[in-house]
Amino acid sequence: MAENNTAANAEAKKKANFIHMQIDADLAAGKNDKRVHTRFPPEPNGYLHIGHAKSICLNFGLAQQYGGKTNLRFDDTNPSKEETEYVESIMEDVRWLGFDWDDRLYYASDFFPKLYAFAIQLIKEGKAYVDDQDAETISAQKGTPQKPGMESPFRSRPVEENLDLFERMAAGEFNEGEKVLRAKIDMTSPNMHMRDPIIYRIMKAHHHRTGDKWCVYPMYDFAHGQCDYWEGITHSICTLEFEVHRPLYDWFIDQLKDSDYRPRQIEFARLNLTYTVMSKRKLLELVKDKHVNGWDDPRMPTISGLRRRGYTPESIRNFSDKIGVTKVDGTIDVSLLEFSVREHLNKTAQRVMGVINPLKVVITNYPEDQVEQLGAINNPEDESAGTRQVPFTRELYIERDDFMEDPPRKFFRLGPGREVRLRYAYFVTCTDVIKDENGEIVELHCTYDPASKGGNSPDGRKVKATLHWVSATEGVKSEVRLYDRLFNDEEPDGHKDVDFKEFMNPDSLQVLTDCYLEPFIKDSKPLDHFQFERLGYFNMDPDSTPEKPVFNRTVALKDSWVKAQNKE
Repeated sequence: MAENNTAANAEAKKKANFIHMQIDADLAAGKNDKRVHTRFPPEPNGYLHIGHAKSICLNFGLAQQYGGKTNLRFDDTNPSKEETEYVESIMEDVRWLGFDWDDRLYYASDFFPKLYAFAIQLIKEGKAYVDDQDAETISAQKGTPQKPGMESPFRSRPVEENLDLFERMAAGEFNEGEKVLRAKIDMTSPNMHMRDPIIYRIMKAHHHRTGDKWCVYPMYDFAHGQCDYWEGITHSICTLEFEVHRPLYDWFIDQLKDSDYRPRQIEFARLNLTYTVMSKRKLLELVKDKHVNGWDDPRMPTISGLRRRGYTPESIRNFSDKIGVTKVDGTIDVSLLEFSVREHLNKTAQRVMGVINPLKVVITNYPEDQVEQLGAINNPEDESAGTRQVPFTRELYIERDDFMEDPPRKFFRLGPGREVRLRYAYFVTCTDVIKDENGEIVELHCTYDPASKGGNSPDGRKVKATLHWVSATEGVKSEVRLYDRLFNDEEPDGHKDVDFKEFMNPDSLQVLTDCYLEPFIKDSKPLDHFQFERLGYFNMDPDSTPEKPVFNRTVALKDSWVKAQNKE
């Protein structure tokens, strides 16, 4: 195991980026006892999405590469938006991605007493004051990056009065928005975040862990640096929008004055994907307004949605590794994410045959009651996967698209008088086309060549097409859900004055209820992965029952989506 870790670390170092360089410099300088200790600090106000997955892989991956540790810490400083459901889903997502925090599970609320005491310390040192102005007024007084801010008329309050007011705020004496606690830093700073930022506000909301104990809650900028400090974090990896917050992060840690140890904040560009919205607010809107069927809808970019759709943790980790980290914001083509899951499933997914748009075929010269078991390969990419038996009978289903009554010159599949190969089975020739009273084709009659068993003709004759099929009597009737991209615009939330929902793809879900799969799938369990030969990659949905198996399309065999869109 140690040898494997060493090899993995060596491989990771080959892909060194600016974060590795900064960590290497800290280790070379002996900083923080040459430790590497990271953290993943999600807010429990929604489900994690693919952007968070990148951060999870980065934070936990860095610690693994350097033999360090990673904490999971919930930033539960806003009780009005937080729920235990989100906490549980986040822990499930992190574990599913293949990471574990061991015994290092923390909450910002664990540190509420220490944060409150630190705020009292700042007041006593004349570095914080209670402001009676509302948020709008405070914001207006902050000025602009080119224009200095105006000092609050309450900035000069005596220490004793600030202490009294803050303690009364904490006791619930004042209403929400009536007063805030601000750090006293520099209203002329070119960095707007240093202009006396709010560090505590009044919130009379029930907290999912502390109940109604607190009436004041710390702001994120005040809480996260100190939590990093008290947890022993050495490298606080966050997204690029927090770069301008770093001086404030460092200022608060400077005020602790406990030791020479200090965490370093390092920023990287967040993940943006084409054809995707990543805003938690917008994802919540999709859920609440029932544009999707919950946070784990397979069309959602949430980790739970990707998991339900059939994405694998390996594919997401590989995707995160492929895109790397940069200091420049950009947008990654979602096809790279789709390629990553396709690449992994090609190596690992069980092959089966399935027909999702069935057309019945009767082989007229095959014995009526015979069920013949034919050998089939489970995965051509993995010899150890072995083989399976597929039942062949007189009545079969093929894909309706695999037959044309009057085929054009370049259509090589089945047609009247044409011969094709049935996968793992026999050569068959279409002899008759049966139609209903409306002229719709409902059945094909074919003959088979008994000498071509296994799909090989003893006389060496060639056919130009091989079709997949399922026994009509032995196959398992199933529901298949064809999921596609939720939006049909590359930047659905990038259009000024246009609601992002205007770009929702009306064909993002198609439910097919008359599908037939090999009996092999009878023993499947939810989230099992398959390649339906010639159709794509699928997995069993948790909605499945023994009476009604349900499968989701994870991704097509090839990336034909953009080409199809361009044709339209």
